[in-house]
Amino acid sequence: MVKFREDFTGFVRGHKVKLEKGKIVWVDTGETAEKERQCKRCGKMPTKEGHDYCLRNLKEDKEITSACCGHGIKEGYIIKKLKLEEKQRKV
Repeated sequence: MVKFREDFTGFVRGHKVKLEKGKIVWVDTGETAEKERQCKRCGKMPTKEGHDYCLRNLKEDKEITSACCGHGIKEGYIIKKLKLEEKQRKV
């Protein structure tokens, strides 16, 4: 089980959350953060696989290991697999 500090805050799809009485809640509504909310940036719900809606077409690219649109609070990113020769150069 994950333990959070009492002053824990963070973001889920661009919406601020905090720890309150042992539960993660949405700061703006006070409701528990059990259900998904739409992305604050694009206003869409995540795909059924849990991916950011605005990045849904990236799943076709097998080189991508993870990606995030940033949800309007930070810059988005895409992380791709390193090819063997790139890995050897970085070591």
